[in-house]
Amino acid sequence: MSIPNDPAILLSYVNTMLRDNYNSLDELCKSLDIDRNELEKKLSAIGYVYSPEQNRFR
Repeated sequence: MSIPNDPAILLSYVNTMLRDNYNSLDELCKSLDIDRNELEKKLSAIGYVYSPEQNRFR
């Protein structure tokens, strides 16, 4: 599955998927075959980091 390339759209997409379908970032990445480090790098470039307690990027 292809994920959005634009970081702002990617943020919205990932947070929605985490909220609605996945209990963790690892689960999402495994299911969608996404490299977790690359995802976190893209979102950290716009100031967001993953919060495991809230299961979302903030």
